[in-house]
Amino acid sequence: MTKTKDLILKLRAVYQEKKQTGDTSYDQIIALMEQDGEFTSKSTLSRLFGENWEKYSFDYEKTLIPIANALLDVETIEDEDDADTRAYKSLLRFKMSVIDDNAKRIAELQDQLKEVSNKERLKYQDKLEKHDADHQKSVEFLKRQIELKDKRIDQLLDSNDRLLEANDQLLKRLISCPLERGKCDEN
Repeated sequence: MTKTKDLILKLRAVYQEKKQTGDTSYDQIIALMEQDGEFTSKSTLSRLFGENWEKYSFDYEKTLIPIANALLDVETIEDEDDADTRAYKSLLRFKMSVIDDNAKRIAELQDQLKEVSNKERLKYQDKLEKHDADHQKSVEFLKRQIELKDKRIDQLLDSNDRLLEANDQLLKRLISCPLERGKCDEN
């Protein structure tokens, strides 16, 4: 936060100085930014350089640095720049190159992370599919075993029903026979 506030205060001071000498306007700042491939609106500039600038928040890298580059003309070290200005411009260019290098490195690392993540996801997915296939084989085997057991139970029940029926018939014959031997009908 301090870095951002310090930069804003310095930008406001440079803008006021250039505005008094007639060296800059919002349109000129926007034109310089567009030359660098950056863009900001007049309303952003009026909030930044207006009276109530503290009410707003400004993105350091996407708003303030491009405005600073345009306003301070960091890319060009001119003969009339004093030693401090030259040093600051050189330092700022160095910091900008470090930021760019770090941004590229971050992008590369994010790509590597995505690649590793995708490989791990595929590896996990393969394991999961193998486990699922093994589980499915086990389920199919158990289904066949249940069907076989059901079939055997049905056969045993049918056999038991036939035996009960035969027992009932024998019991009826025994009950219907007189106590004397040999007088039962063989029905």
